[in-house]
Amino acid sequence: MIVELGHFALILALLLAMVQASVPLLGAARRKAGWMTLGQSTAVAQFVLVSLAFAALINAYVTSDFSVANVAENSHSTKPLLYKITGVWGNHEGSMMLWVFILSLFGAAVAWFGDNLPPTLRARVLAVQGMIGTGFLLFILLTSDPFHRLVPAPLDGRGLNPVLQDPGLAFHPPFLYLGYVGFSVAFSFAVAALIEGRVDAAWARWVRPWTLAAWCALTVGIAMGSWWAYYTLGWGGWWFWDPVENASFMPWLVGTALLHSAIVVEKRDALKSWTILLAIVTFSLSLVGTFLVRSGVLTSVHAFAVDPARGTFILLLLLVAIGGSLALYAARAPRLKSGGIFAPISREGALVLNNLLLCTGCATVFLGTLYPLFSDAVGGPKLSVGFPFFNRTFVPLMVPVLIAVAIGPLLAWKRGDLAAALQRLWLALAGTVAAVLIGFYVTGGGPVLAVLGLGLAAWVLLAAAVEWAERIRLLRAPWRESWRRARSLPRAAHGMTLAHMGLAITVAGIAASAWQQERIEVVAPGGTLAIAGYVLHLDGMTKLPGADFTADRASITVTRGGETVTVMHPEKRFFPLQQMATAMTAIHTNLLADLYVALGDSDGKGGWTVRAYWKPLVPWIWIGAVAMAAGGLVSLSDRRWRIGVAARARAPRGARPAE
Repeated sequence: MIVELGHFALILALLLAMVQASVPLLGAARRKAGWMTLGQSTAVAQFVLVSLAFAALINAYVTSDFSVANVAENSHSTKPLLYKITGVWGNHEGSMMLWVFILSLFGAAVAWFGDNLPPTLRARVLAVQGMIGTGFLLFILLTSDPFHRLVPAPLDGRGLNPVLQDPGLAFHPPFLYLGYVGFSVAFSFAVAALIEGRVDAAWARWVRPWTLAAWCALTVGIAMGSWWAYYTLGWGGWWFWDPVENASFMPWLVGTALLHSAIVVEKRDALKSWTILLAIVTFSLSLVGTFLVRSGVLTSVHAFAVDPARGTFILLLLLVAIGGSLALYAARAPRLKSGGIFAPISREGALVLNNLLLCTGCATVFLGTLYPLFSDAVGGPKLSVGFPFFNRTFVPLMVPVLIAVAIGPLLAWKRGDLAAALQRLWLALAGTVAAVLIGFYVTGGGPVLAVLGLGLAAWVLLAAAVEWAERIRLLRAPWRESWRRARSLPRAAHGMTLAHMGLAITVAGIAASAWQQERIEVVAPGGTLAIAGYVLHLDGMTKLPGADFTADRASITVTRGGETVTVMHPEKRFFPLQQMATAMTAIHTNLLADLYVALGDSDGKGGWTVRAYWKPLVPWIWIGAVAMAAGGLVSLSDRRWRIGVAARARAPRGARPAE
């Protein structure tokens, strides 16, 4: 009964989404207040219904209702409760339910917190959200019904993919989808602005919090996925330019450009058309990522293998959403009035450079990800584009971005003085040179590019600190005055500094990967393996039972200079239901380096393959990502996003906005 209630709630949500997509739009065109306000109530009601359907699906998993096909195919009665719940989105149908749940949540949030929006703009934003909801609810009900019944019901389920039975994968998809779907609000604001024919500082002030919230969530989601791949898959890496990794990285890149471009619209009333385009492209790339994961056109450890017919439906949805929005942009963008003029050397100029390089980097990733598919589709040779391509094309584009990140905040609006900005950064420059020289000395001369990468990280970090110190006149005014200035600074300024410092920390962690060490040996109990000054002693192996698996567990004592450092317990787990084996790595960290150990297969003679890595500064990759997201959250808490929103200039009496 609960399952049928959930299915019925989805159908009602679809009907409400159709109403939300049409009536408020007509109301805004005809200036009918009642029709416009209907968008708010339908958005909230749609959220309630989708929540009810999502809760019904979760209940089916928790109670092991194997009469539901989705539960039977992706759960098992012996699975731990955590993975019963998170298994809901560990499959195609459930992940799409999570998608529409978050989409309806954002739509309801616009209805709840959009009181400061003009009624026509809010009605149009909610209408576009309703259109997106209509498309995805149709997709679920027509091709991906999560409530399909099995008659007769099996006695037990097939279980969840063992690779997905991990806390990291439990929380990674929700954060990733909060980012993906969160950009739909920026998309809706962009389309609504095109319909109105008006983009101004107030519009930018309204759209930035939604974009920032989505960007923070996507940053955390990508970082969690990277961390999961690092400690779960046992290959010692944290990023492989996998197509599905790229699918999440592309909207992050363009979303970062969108955040910075919206600043120019807000502060200088410039780059209006460009910012609208970025908002459209960012969400379009989120939709492209959905297509890549669910269409069956690629193979990835992250991807869901599904019926290509579903991919065809998503492709049609992409054509309507992306094609329609770009067609509207082509028709209406020329009517947007251009804003203030600025010199190339200015803060606006630095932000434009930031945008161009980030978008070019995204285009490079897009090309490397999809070119093999294009080649195969037209009968060309089967190609594989791997990390050498991306490292040689994407990484060089990011070097000027990092240089500009440090200089841009110290340039004046409209017309800046590059020499003066560099003069104010003399301390950061001196620190960067010192970091490079120390790097060459400690590493014995290289690799050169890795040392320069550490220098770039030091440049960004020190420049962010210098810029913040300049704002509060640190060491140039009495301490009380500096403290007063720090407290009076907008939280967005503190958030920017923290985010830029986080970026520097991540860059340092990435650059230091050039010095990692690796040892792979077959070790018998009582044997040893040496790496980076550590000696790993394999004390013995034990076999342990798990909830739905059995594990071979190693006990490895780590010593350095004859003294015990730690005892590590990597495992090799076997899941009999799926006939799959997975690795559970053991990691010892002091936050400056990781000692990473993964257990391989037995040689049948008592020995076991042991993969050991020493990875300097690798924790900084995720520490920096957390700092970037925290900086975004600090900026999001700025009271300017809650009160005092820039009011639109009054139109001349009798004037009417473009429809």
